[in-house]
Amino acid sequence: MKKIAKNLLILSIAASLLSGCSSTAASSSASPSSNTQSSSTVKIVVGATPEPHAAILNLIKSDLQAEGVELEVKEFNDYAVLNPALSDKQIDANFFQHVPYLDEYNKSKGTNLVPVAKVHVEPMGAYSQKIKSVDELKDGATVAIPNDPTNEGRALLLLQTQGLIKLKDSTGLTQTPKDITENSKKLKFSELDAAQLPRTLQDVDLAIINTNYALKGNLDPNKDAIFIEDKSSPYANVLAVRAEDKNSEAIQKLAKALNSDKVRKYIEDTYKGAIVPAF
Repeated sequence: MKKIAKNLLILSIAASLLSGCSSTAASSSASPSSNTQSSSTVKIVVGATPEPHAAILNLIKSDLQAEGVELEVKEFNDYAVLNPALSDKQIDANFFQHVPYLDEYNKSKGTNLVPVAKVHVEPMGAYSQKIKSVDELKDGATVAIPNDPTNEGRALLLLQTQGLIKLKDSTGLTQTPKDITENSKKLKFSELDAAQLPRTLQDVDLAIINTNYALKGNLDPNKDAIFIEDKSSPYANVLAVRAEDKNSEAIQKLAKALNSDKVRKYIEDTYKGAIVPAF
């Protein structure tokens, strides 16, 4: 009996040890942190609007992988949610906006998002299915413009360059139709979400559209725009991050890849002047 009891005790201890090993193994095999794929690969998640931002990011995935960075691109059709997603740490960076838009967001929300690299300029243009030149725009015509801060003012400034309106501040980017001081044609303004503007062309006389949404709406800025910003436009689209991440190695590698000759050639060959490199 003593021998049996001794054997049972040994079996019990062995089972306990095995159980402990099993628990430790399960613990050590738990998912790594959201930013680390392995000890040598860092994962970063970048939010972007589809065209051309996500397309450019997808172009450099393999280059970053070779640098030890796994890039996940999350596409957002509504760019208004991209800065909140970055602020809330749902993503590590975003790529969709120019610096004036970013500055206005920081000012209004009390955030500290910063640009890391300028990538390209998307000239804003005027499109229509009803007229072929600005001279054909009739009195009382309806003009659709983006309803977000800075892009709305940018659209109005573009209209001002054509002599269609005059603004209180000849260069102010955050102006609205309320800041128009002269409107000889008595134009009416429809303030809409920027992503919806290409779909409004059959309902309005003119729409001022960001190039990324024009491309998505199968519009060719080189052929279809009645007038368009000069390609020296200061509104370069940037890679943006939280301030504390600006100098991280993975982010710096991403910025370098976005400013590479490969990206420059892709932009020039693919968009043929509709979008131009800003580096």
